[in-house]
Amino acid sequence: MSEKDEVVIAGHGPIKMSLKKGQEYYYCTCGRSKNQPFCDGSHEGTSFTPMVFTVEQDGIFQLCQCKHTGQAPFCDGAHLKLS
Repeated sequence: MSEKDEVVIAGHGPIKMSLKKGQEYYYCTCGRSKNQPFCDGSHEGTSFTPMVFTVEQDGIFQLCQCKHTGQAPFCDGAHLKLS
């Protein structure tokens, strides 16, 4: 695996975001985006692609920034196990 195909930890905790029901969001899976937690195209040239998602209701959601969650794009506490 090359360095550009390794995930970058964008943050060591979730980011709270207000999301709207039915709107498409593009979650950054590589960690390189300057617009965390959303994709800005910084994955170009890597094997990463953004994760397209919607939510079923309006609300405040905790989105993962460490990119190690098992429930992407939502935080599952995986950042607590990282050094």
